[in-house]
Amino acid sequence: MSDKSMSHEPMSDEAMRQAAEDHYYAALDLVADGQHELALAEYQKSLEADPAFSEAMHGMARALSDLGRIDEAILVALRIVAIEPDDILAHTSLSVLYQKKGMIPEAEAEGNKARVLGWKQQLKGKKSE
Repeated sequence: MSDKSMSHEPMSDEAMRQAAEDHYYAALDLVADGQHELALAEYQKSLEADPAFSEAMHGMARALSDLGRIDEAILVALRIVAIEPDDILAHTSLSVLYQKKGMIPEAEAEGNKARVLGWKQQLKGKKSE
């Protein structure tokens, strides 16, 4: 062990972000190997290092969904929307998750939000051309 790893000094923001990304990529590898439960632990470690790391939350929501843990996946997707209200994928994920639960009105509402956000992004892109 290095002296730094035994230190009780907090990690820098850059080191925390790197740790979050390292755990995120480890989780992706585990998902690819079909090891969703182990991937969830890596996503959790990623989020402990960077609680606002939306890519890790997206991965966690997907892994939970793949495991049939729809209610937990919905909570993670709602957390993404709370942090990044214009995240199209989060609204799309919520739509799919609500549909899996038979919550059709909620699924349609989230699908509509995703569509409107997509249109807004398209319009922004045309204005900047």
